[in-house]
Amino acid sequence: MLIFKTQNELVSHLNSVSNTATSIGFVPTMGALHQGHLSLLKEALQNNSLVVISIFVNPTQFNNPEDLAKYPRTLTSDIEKIKTVSDKIIVYAPSVDDIYEGKTISQHFDFDGLENQMEGKFRPGHFDGVGTIVKRLFEIVQPTNAYFGEKDFQQLQIVKKMVQKTKLPVTVLGCPIFREPNGLAMSSRNERLSEKERNEAAIIFKTLLQTQKLFKTKSSNEVTQIVVKTFENYKNFELEYFQIADEATLLPCIRKSKTKKYRAFIAVFVNNVRLIDTISLN
Repeated sequence: MLIFKTQNELVSHLNSVSNTATSIGFVPTMGALHQGHLSLLKEALQNNSLVVISIFVNPTQFNNPEDLAKYPRTLTSDIEKIKTVSDKIIVYAPSVDDIYEGKTISQHFDFDGLENQMEGKFRPGHFDGVGTIVKRLFEIVQPTNAYFGEKDFQQLQIVKKMVQKTKLPVTVLGCPIFREPNGLAMSSRNERLSEKERNEAAIIFKTLLQTQKLFKTKSSNEVTQIVVKTFENYKNFELEYFQIADEATLLPCIRKSKTKKYRAFIAVFVNNVRLIDTISLN
C-alpha cells in the first residue's frame, strides 16, 4: 500500500501512472474510518482503475474549536481498515501545512443559497471550509469520480454545486447511508458515545422512519411538532434542528408538491456529541 504525506509526492506518483490509469476514484475523508467509508472505497474500486483516499481533519470546516480538538485521529487503525478492502488503494494523509501552505483560511463560495439552510445556520462558515478543502483535494488528485455518503446530504449537494460553478472535471456521486444494527447512522463521532448513549441514539433513525410514514398524511409542520415532542422525552438528547426540505434546493417544505422530492434532516446533541441523519420521504 502506498501512503503519501505530501501533495508533491502524491502528484508525482499519479503522473507516473497516468498512462495506465483510465479513471481515478477518490474518497475524501477525515479519518476515524468505519464501514460506511469502506463501502465508498468498494464502490470506487468497482468503477475505477485506480482509487485514492484522503485522510485529513480539515480545520476550516470546524466552527467549534473544542469539536476540532476532540475529533478522533486514528491514522494507524484507518490504514489497517483500508487494507481489508484492498492493499492497492493509495492513501493521502497530509498535514495542515501541506494542504494550506501556511494560510489556513477558507475561500468564500456562493452555493446559490444551499449553504444557508440547516447545517449552514448552525455552523457559520462550515460550508466555505468544506468547499475550500474539497476543491483543493480535487485539484491535487484530479479524480474522475468522487464518492460521498448521503448521511451528509447537504454537503453532497454543496460539493455538486461547487463542481458545477468551478467547472472542475469530476463526477460527484452519492452513496447510501451505512447504519449500525440499531439503525444509528455510522459516523466517526459515534466513537465518542458511551454504549448506553449509542443504544439510546437509535431513536434518531426510528424517528426518521416515523417521519416517513407521517408525511404521507400530515403536513410538514404537523410532522415537525411530533418530532419535537418525541425528543422532549429524552433528557440526554438536545434536538438542534429538524427540517423537511426540497432535495434540490434544500428550502423548507411549506406546502407539499407532487413534482418535488422531499427529505427529512435532523441534528441532535447526545451529551455534547453532535449527530446528524437524513431520510428520503418520497
